[in-house]
Amino acid sequence: MIAAAPSQPAVRTSPWLPLVFIGGLAALAVLPPIRNNARALASFLGAIGLLAAWNAALLAKARKAGRLLRLEVFPKRQHYIQACAQGAVLLYWGWYWKAAHAYAVYIVAQLVFAYAFDILLGWSRRDEYTLGFAQFPVVFSTNLFLWFKPDWFYLQFLMIAVGLAAKELIRWNKDGRRVHIFNPSSFPLAVFSLALLLTGKQGISWGQEIATTQFLPPQMYLMLFLIGLPGQYFFGVTTMTMSAALTTFAFSRIYFAVTGIYFFYDSYIPIAIFLGMHLLFNDPSTSPCTELGRVIYGVMYGLSVVALYEIFGSLGMPTFYDKLLQVPLLNLSIKAIDAAARSKYLRWLDPGQIGRVLVPPRRNMAYMSLWTVAFAGMSYAGLNDHHPGQYLPFWKQACSDGRAYACPYLADMESLFCEQGSGWACNEEGLMNVALARSGEDARRTNAAQAVAPFMQGCELGYRLACGNEIVMRSRRGELASGPPGVSDLPIILRGSKGEITERDPEKLYAVGCKEGWSEMCGG
Repeated sequence: MIAAAPSQPAVRTSPWLPLVFIGGLAALAVLPPIRNNARALASFLGAIGLLAAWNAALLAKARKAGRLLRLEVFPKRQHYIQACAQGAVLLYWGWYWKAAHAYAVYIVAQLVFAYAFDILLGWSRRDEYTLGFAQFPVVFSTNLFLWFKPDWFYLQFLMIAVGLAAKELIRWNKDGRRVHIFNPSSFPLAVFSLALLLTGKQGISWGQEIATTQFLPPQMYLMLFLIGLPGQYFFGVTTMTMSAALTTFAFSRIYFAVTGIYFFYDSYIPIAIFLGMHLLFNDPSTSPCTELGRVIYGVMYGLSVVALYEIFGSLGMPTFYDKLLQVPLLNLSIKAIDAAARSKYLRWLDPGQIGRVLVPPRRNMAYMSLWTVAFAGMSYAGLNDHHPGQYLPFWKQACSDGRAYACPYLADMESLFCEQGSGWACNEEGLMNVALARSGEDARRTNAAQAVAPFMQGCELGYRLACGNEIVMRSRRGELASGPPGVSDLPIILRGSKGEITERDPEKLYAVGCKEGWSEMCGG
């Protein structure tokens, strides 16, 4: 770890500083996206009122006690490097998912709120507050994983407040220093994710949309790998990211070799999990100190992601929480992990022993070189934009081969394509509903009569076989029929996880389908 430069002398400042940020929050509240939504505006006005009341009470108490509230300006490298990396992801992702840029005013509002809240909290506990960029990584990291919709935006303010309060108030002694226990962004993410799970209120957030749309930009894995490198060089977190990614990737490859299907369905490591491995769980302040401890910590994160994904999936619950809930528990375990790493039983495994002759920057470069080779190998082996599990032909074949979970997932894909306007997909969804009702493989599709709705929708979209199948289901006479997709269906059903297909030329669409595994489309 690079030693921090000596702090600059504290300077006296006006105790009215929080009012600058409170005023900024009020200015944002008059912008159309906020002003035109009554519930979002109420969230802003409530936050403004509470901060203003807190500021007034603090000033009155300080004046009565004769306290001089001081400010120290000290930007820490850890904070602004993290903020730059997270900001780059937000910008790149937002270029391909416009909702992210449309949400920018809400992210700015959280930053302004975070500064006001943190200053007031700091001055409420002591006379001196250190001003820097600490709020940026808290807000940016939180917003890379969970947004509450405008009608519920007060929960977003509350989530930021919980993270900052946990950093200030929940502390322990670590290697002779009094430090915060929890990562200030992962702690509120875990708390609020658990609350959403327990209440079944996932719909008030955009958590699922965030997790899926982060794969839309091209070469997103490479982008995350590259933006993680500065932090890995300066703060020595490479071993955590590398061990987490290798653990999850190895499990996924082994699972595919054994079962013939993909554990995460459309990737070896979902992009949101890969993001968490680079910009969430590996905060150097709340991670183990020993190099072996960091390797163990990364392995534990990778395995816990797999376990949570399986648990949530088997219970029919949203799986995007798989990268969030475990981080506070991992933070609590770091002392035990370091103690184990320093024990006589494991000390000989510590890679730090091997690299002891290297100064920290060179040691970090050595680990980064290993990680570069490992990432290149994973990219060649399928960690890229063209994973076969993105596309429908793989799952049709897996379902036909009787692979576990393949048919329900195929039905889900067809349902999604049906909703997007493919009459062929509606017809196929109806057929899968009937097959799954007979096999009992999918607890959500136990009644063959459920097939009537997708057949009806397919008929309305102009797919003639769906009309006939609807009649068969209603009359209970005749045979259900399947047919090939029409040209109008292709831009929809050829979509993978990378998003919309803009091509409309039939010849080129058939070429895309052939590349994705639609053998019947090869040759046009």
